Amino acid sequence: MRKFMIAVIIILITVFVGYNYFYLPRNYVNTFKDKDMGIAYIAKLDEKDFYLYKYGNWHKEFIKGVNMGAAKPGYFPGELGITKEDYLRWFRYIGDMNANSIRVYTILKPEFYEALYEYNSKTLNPIYLFQGVWVNEEDLVKKQNLNDKEIKEEFEKDIKSLIDIIHGKGVLPPKAGHASGVYTKDISPYVMGWILGIEWDPYVVENTNKVNEGKTFEGKYLYTAKEASPFESTLCELGDYAIDYETSKYHMQRPVSFTNWVTTDMLKHPNEPLEQEDLVTVNTENIKHKDSFKPGLFASYHIYPYYPDFMNYQKEYAAYKDKDGKINTYSAYLKDLRKEHNIPVLVAEFGIPAARGMAHENIHMGFNQGNVDERSQGEMDAFMLQNIYEEGYAGGLVFAWQDEWFKRTWNTMDLDIPDRRAYWSNPQTNEQEFGILAFEPGNKTNKCYVDGKEDDWKKDTPLAKNDRFSLYAKSDEKYLYFMAKIKDFDFNKDKFIIPIDITENSGNTNFKDYNINFNSPMDFVIIIDGKEKSKVMVDAYYDSFYYTYGKVLKMIETNINYEKKNSGIFNPMYLCLNRELYLPEDKVKLPLSKYETGKLMQGNGNPKDKNYNSLTDYAYADGVLEIRIPWQLINVMDPSEKIIMDDFYAATGIKPMEIKGLKSQGILISEDKVIYSEDFDYSWDRWDMPTYHERLKPSYYILKDAFKKIGGD
Repeated sequence: MRKFMIAVIIILITVFVGYNYFYLPRNYVNTFKDKDMGIAYIAKLDEKDFYLYKYGNWHKEFIKGVNMGAAKPGYFPGELGITKEDYLRWFRYIGDMNANSIRVYTILKPEFYEALYEYNSKTLNPIYLFQGVWVNEEDLVKKQNLNDKEIKEEFEKDIKSLIDIIHGKGVLPPKAGHASGVYTKDISPYVMGWILGIEWDPYVVENTNKVNEGKTFEGKYLYTAKEASPFESTLCELGDYAIDYETSKYHMQRPVSFTNWVTTDMLKHPNEPLEQEDLVTVNTENIKHKDSFKPGLFASYHIYPYYPDFMNYQKEYAAYKDKDGKINTYSAYLKDLRKEHNIPVLVAEFGIPAARGMAHENIHMGFNQGNVDERSQGEMDAFMLQNIYEEGYAGGLVFAWQDEWFKRTWNTMDLDIPDRRAYWSNPQTNEQEFGILAFEPGNKTNKCYVDGKEDDWKKDTPLAKNDRFSLYAKSDEKYLYFMAKIKDFDFNKDKFIIPIDITENSGNTNFKDYNINFNSPMDFVIIIDGKEKSKVMVDAYYDSFYYTYGKVLKMIETNINYEKKNSGIFNPMYLCLNRELYLPEDKVKLPLSKYETGKLMQGNGNPKDKNYNSLTDYAYADGVLEIRIPWQLINVMDPSEKIIMDDFYAATGIKPMEIKGLKSQGILISEDKVIYSEDFDYSWDRWDMPTYHERLKPSYYILKDAFKKIGGD
């Protein structure tokens, strides 16, 4: 009888919850109504945490989720190429990974909000949205004043549009580079809060304060403390506008925040080498709310472990050890920043890119901006999320959900064509691979998985062949691939070299280090010489790193021999990590730092293999050698239009030129014998729209587990 009664109670509870969730108006289920104030809200804050209203009660909610960009392969963000079907699929993935939130940066097209409404209408665990409001960065930098009338009017216009949009009453006319359409879905019960603005340029902040001296603000809902700067007062004014418009028109309020980052934090960093990184403060603690604004204010920061440089050189951070006895500069910074706030703090961006290329490094932890594999990406992201939780933050949003092919990075941005970036994948640019959802070339599968097996090449014919080896080549939107079938190859003793001639304007006819000659001048050599010595090297004359940092900027030692054609010298290939730095507290000058990006890693590049490593450059097994080379590593600026770098010296700079294809051959060095294949030509078809398919990275599954374990009531 007792078991029967328990079963009946469970059934009744299930029916009640199901009825309330699926049949009662959604606002009733998820929205608290303050009858005295005549307003409704779904979320509120105390001094530390978020609270969500669910089924008649407030529940503390640790924010855990992802930032979502506005682009996919073949599209720049302003083209808004993501479809409703894409969003619905992605929301299912995000929900399945135990995330409770996403953040977007600007107005998206109606399909995004329709998909979020549709997804949340069919789940017991909705995904909540942090909606951003973007500022035109170019205009802001040009005018150097956030308080400029036109900039504020445009900002307020977007705020108004977004408030109408989330309530299902938005109409935006067509405008190039912007979302437009009719917005009919009321997703207001799922918008957790506003995050207004962008990462503020410190010089804009400084000048806004200078030209608006004495500005303060007091509105209906927000006001500034007497210590507030003019920049902070302008933010306060914009925040008050958002609250006022939504309150007066829709009788709703929600938590408000303002984008901030480490560059404009309120801490002092005496050993920061770059002036602009510790120049000025944006302190949102100087923005206060009145009793008329119920949900409350929270702080939002983008916090990464490798930049700015004080993350490496601030003494107390470098000396800080966590509970495991390891140096943890990330946790040290989090601890310092949290002490400065009396309101909840959300880490609105954090993450590690799983890219081949690298732009900065954390010298203490190895949490670098690139040159990190996909499994380590997940482990590092999960570790930082745990730090965020332990240091008393309100939550963390991983950057980012999806890879973004259109992105640029400071140390590779001069090596490609800006308006063609979206049409190919460049693993040398770390900013493109922050995502935990990868976009891979090919409609359903890759042309080649570099795993030391010849399965992917069975339909291909060799381009060069002799008694000892046959050599194959093909390519896609990300890599140039080679496969060599080599008889009696001793990986630990023998060497296999693939020279590449990609331009007639440079190249060496011999390679002194290996005592080999070429039939025509070669610009690059791919060297497979054991696990430690395998690399790509470049003709010194065609070395973009030397040309930029030696010849032009004079930041490294120059060598006149590098500036001569057919010198016989091949250089290692580098990417710059930092230009010369001066540490003001230590009074020490640090030389330019770099790393050898041409070094090749042996591994297994097949995601289906248990030994998968996303940083794999080549694989060898049983006489089968497979290699993949990023296009940019052989000075290709845009493979989709067959554009490479011209002669730097003749063109006086890194300039584009078109080619028909490339020339190559295979060279085996075995038992002191040099065995050459004939030269062969390789070409590929141009494309206007790339092929791609989606793949969840190992980091997705690691974060799925981390999200499940962390936070909650």
